[in-house]
Amino acid sequence: MGSWMQWANKPYGRRVRMGAVALAACGVLAACGGNDDDEAQPLELTVLHINDHHSTLDAKSKTLKLSTGGAAPVDVAVDAGGFARVTAAFDSLAKAAGANVLKLHAGDALTGTLYFNRAGADGEADAALMNTVCFDAFTLGNHEFDKGDAGLKGFLDLLKKGSCKTAVLSANVKFGAGSALNATKAPGYVQPSTVVERSGQKIGIVGLTIAGKTKASSSPDADTTFEDEVAAAQREIDKLRAQSINKIIVMSHVGYGYDKEIAAKLSGVDVIVGGDSHTLLGPDALKTTGVGTPSGAYPTRVTDKDGKNVCVVQAWEYAQVVGELKVRFDGKGEVTQCSGTPHVLIGSDFTINKLPPTDAEKKAIDADVAAKGFLRVTQPAAAATTALQPFKDRVAVFNKTNVAVVPKELCFRRVPGNPGSGGSSPTCNAEGSVHLRGGDIQQLVAQAYVDEGNAKYGGADISLQSGGGVRIALDGTVTAAQVIQVLPFGNMLFRLDVTGAEVKSMLEDGLEAVFKAGGSTGPYPYTGGLRFDVNASAAFGQRASGLEVRNAATGTWGPIDPAKTYRLFVLSFNATGGDGYKTLAAVPAARRLDIGVLDADVFFSYIDKQPRDAATGLPVLNRLPHELYSTKSFAGQ
Repeated sequence: MGSWMQWANKPYGRRVRMGAVALAACGVLAACGGNDDDEAQPLELTVLHINDHHSTLDAKSKTLKLSTGGAAPVDVAVDAGGFARVTAAFDSLAKAAGANVLKLHAGDALTGTLYFNRAGADGEADAALMNTVCFDAFTLGNHEFDKGDAGLKGFLDLLKKGSCKTAVLSANVKFGAGSALNATKAPGYVQPSTVVERSGQKIGIVGLTIAGKTKASSSPDADTTFEDEVAAAQREIDKLRAQSINKIIVMSHVGYGYDKEIAAKLSGVDVIVGGDSHTLLGPDALKTTGVGTPSGAYPTRVTDKDGKNVCVVQAWEYAQVVGELKVRFDGKGEVTQCSGTPHVLIGSDFTINKLPPTDAEKKAIDADVAAKGFLRVTQPAAAATTALQPFKDRVAVFNKTNVAVVPKELCFRRVPGNPGSGGSSPTCNAEGSVHLRGGDIQQLVAQAYVDEGNAKYGGADISLQSGGGVRIALDGTVTAAQVIQVLPFGNMLFRLDVTGAEVKSMLEDGLEAVFKAGGSTGPYPYTGGLRFDVNASAAFGQRASGLEVRNAATGTWGPIDPAKTYRLFVLSFNATGGDGYKTLAAVPAARRLDIGVLDADVFFSYIDKQPRDAATGLPVLNRLPHELYSTKSFAGQ
């Protein structure tokens, strides 16, 4: 067999035709040699896959850069993604591919929107929608353990209620003796691998779950453990090879970078279908079109421990992309070709500046979409839309539910000392507290991130919330819809390990974005577990002083240590540089963790834990003690 680059660059269609001719010749000539076993024949396989949909079941509007016939592309809005489109894409792509198709989900189906825990049993909506696809296999991601082993079993029970026979995989999880998923209590619920047949040939699929992250940042049972990913994968591959299975897919929830590392350490792996890192793969045009920034090629071609070919793929996040990987195996089960497309799922009702395009513009848009190759116009599958509707109705009911009582207004203020930053009621302005310390509601949200980070997600020292990311004050009886209005942008939480020096730099970034010439009020930093003095008129780098960090265990405050590492909980928007937080954008991947939980859901969890009002039984949201406010003192410009 030729080198990786030799086969990777040869035209796929020509190889298929030549192979067909050779096979036809063998059918005519009795003396072709070799045995007649199907296992000795080449196999063309289509792998359709998603990962990290995180309970994102609804479509969302997306703005793309597309041609309308003019000299330059323009902003064009269109409905995009959503699980009903995922179902439709799986159906149409599978029909076009023929018999040799696998449908795979590489983990983190759960947590991220209200569909997870406010629309029925935890994960019920996700299970129902996944069963409109009928995946051949699903690997456990770290967020599948967010409700403990018993919660995961409950989700798997829901997944099993349908007629689908989805194999649930993880080769490196070891359920504890008391776990609801221990094999003595739930035999066959989670397997290390599964074997499927296509065209009479056996294909092994091995599951992997990210070990350290799941144990540290999710909630598996105390005695449930996770083995080293490479050791577990190799052991399972060896078992499959001992059964003469020579086509092996590792379906891993460990992240794109780690997938490439693992491939180089394994022997016998052919394809890695990944998840966890929410990685977009594909051509650079994904970025210029406004889809997102790809981190590599789709597929990414690497080699294993023995120098043999491995194809690595991932399908981004949040039910926006369905990956389609075409793999050709030779008679020895070795990969000789792989190619594919990350299908970005969009609708067909385009708008420009909120208006429908003209006929000429629509024709140009349609032509540009077709020319891109990765934009796939997909109408939602009717069956999936029907399956989603009862859960959508439950979320709508929940949004009208009273969830808290606020006895004294949680005032809104983006920046202390500046009534022009808006949001506070006349009563709040008359009190003057917002002039000194800023918004009560912004501070409460920042505190919620710290408290919930410590309760559920592996621990938090400090948090950051931009003032403009919180949108309304709260007062009186509060509905769920109002809580969502507080945090309407649907950001996920990240945990970054940052030094004290980086914390200082982070604050200076935010203050510069506010107080520089032409700055805006939105980026003003509200922090939980961290407080500081602000001099708005000082130069960049000198506006924040007197930084103190709170010891959550003792409640005492002490000076920040520039050399110490702190666990920072922050929105995905800011973690990637939004609102001018350049220091956070520069934190390397090894020190950042996508927690994968929605900001509003974290706030709901915080609210649920507050003391109850005697009259209504609802949680009471009070203003925080002044010592917990991040702005100790404020000197204006």
